[in-house]
Amino acid sequence: MTLTDNNPPILLEELKAGKILAVNKPADWTSFDVVNKLRRVSKIKKVGHAGTLDPFATGLLLICFAKATKQVNELVDLEKEYEGTIVLGTETDTHDLTGKIRATHSVPELKIEDLENVIAHYRGEIEQIPPMYSAVKHKGQRLYQLARKGKQVERPARKVKIFRFDILSLNKTSFDFRIVCSKGTYIRALARDIGRELGCGAYVHRLVRTRIGSYRLEHAWDLDALVKQIKSQHFDNGNIR
Repeated sequence: MTLTDNNPPILLEELKAGKILAVNKPADWTSFDVVNKLRRVSKIKKVGHAGTLDPFATGLLLICFAKATKQVNELVDLEKEYEGTIVLGTETDTHDLTGKIRATHSVPELKIEDLENVIAHYRGEIEQIPPMYSAVKHKGQRLYQLARKGKQVERPARKVKIFRFDILSLNKTSFDFRIVCSKGTYIRALARDIGRELGCGAYVHRLVRTRIGSYRLEHAWDLDALVKQIKSQHFDNGNIR
């Protein structure tokens, strides 16, 4: 089943009236890339998203059109669910697969119970230091802007909630996981901290957002299919408006 099988046709007039759409963000697109694409093809001025996904990540992105943009803050507050893969034994500057390798280490022989004992420290309410490569501001500048200049600054820890953190499978140098968390949680920071606790470093190799509140990825629009359908409604008597 494809992601478009469950989607009824969407009318451009519905978007103009104000609508929230669940979209499957492709890899290597920023969240704003998706917003800008849909703004251009729909010709609707007010288009926004409710919760950034890193460019390397895929999955559920909620797009708000017209008056539905007033609901962005409400949607951002909803809990999020992610699935992904954390690789052990390597540290990168971004804490994901897109970053520069900073160090490599041997990985200790781990059993599920060993990893579970570490993961247990990251359930419930925890304090988390945002990555340098993030949109958090420091004295008016985004942290990632400072990081790109080679600068490191002190970042205050932030409280976040991890409602569930399940180990789905464990290999010699990686494990698959499912996490349900509050807004503001950095999965990359979790990987960084788990890697440090294990003494071998770690980074996020794969990340998919599967749910935001009651919105689920399996009901999300494929971006290309959505763009095609919106474009088709800009034809009037054979001419593009």
